[in-house]
Amino acid sequence: MSFQGLSAYRPQMLGLLRIVAALLFFAHGTQKILGFPASDMSPALLTLPWIAGMLELVGGAALILGLFTRPVAFVLSGQMAVAYFMAHAPQSPFPALNGGDAAILFCFVFLYFVFSGPGAFSLDRASGRDG
Repeated sequence: MSFQGLSAYRPQMLGLLRIVAALLFFAHGTQKILGFPASDMSPALLTLPWIAGMLELVGGAALILGLFTRPVAFVLSGQMAVAYFMAHAPQSPFPALNGGDAAILFCFVFLYFVFSGPGAFSLDRASGRDG
């Protein structure tokens, strides 16, 4: 069985991965900053959780659109590395126990976008800024 023919769909699947990952990330920002879905989180203005929420909201929206994908993904990858080591790692060395699985996964998915670019369905590609 050959999977060779699937390579033709690489840009579309990369674009789909970017959109889905960004939608999940964006939801963390809407929860922190906009209170949707409702939660106990309501970070005070200009605190680290508020800054994280703004990065999730604005950066997530930019990645959904595929706008400035590489630099935004670089910043968000760094944010997730910092979040993991500040909030999760001190609780336990095991991600399954410290709740840091998503932070690690977001970190490396976003880092991949730095190198891969946005894939299909992006404003970057439509404008000719990135291919």
